[in-house]
Amino acid sequence: MISPLDPTDRRILAALQADGRIPVTALAERVGLSANAVSERMRRMHRDGVIEGYGVRLSPAALGLSLTAFIEVKLERIAADVFDQFAAAIRDLPAIEECHMVAGGFDYLLKTRHRDMDAYRAFLSDELLTLPGLRETRTYVVMERVIEAGAMRLR
Repeated sequence: MISPLDPTDRRILAALQADGRIPVTALAERVGLSANAVSERMRRMHRDGVIEGYGVRLSPAALGLSLTAFIEVKLERIAADVFDQFAAAIRDLPAIEECHMVAGGFDYLLKTRHRDMDAYRAFLSDELLTLPGLRETRTYVVMERVIEAGAMRLR
């Protein structure tokens, strides 16, 4: 069973999302606890699966990936084997940053990154449209990042 998060846990999580490399002593100072108490809370949240891991945020523009596109994918039919084949194939495409199975008018929502529109078009024709079970796609090219993941908004 996951222990409920209290306001101090949420402050710890917010600080870690802002700077995952913050030393425990600095984090303890920020939230008003001892380093041991913060370490124990972090271990508990890691054990409970609240903290899944640690990473680094990269700049897509600095890596030459300035075009972001969201793509709705509809499959030919709703069947476990079709979903499984599509999910297995999609994992091998490096342009796909996120893939979510969704409910609604389509089956999957993809977040992709590309160098430019020509690179996106090549990805679409040479990679995405060749995947098994794919029936239809709709693409939405991002014009401006307003809020982007990297940190969850804690309530």
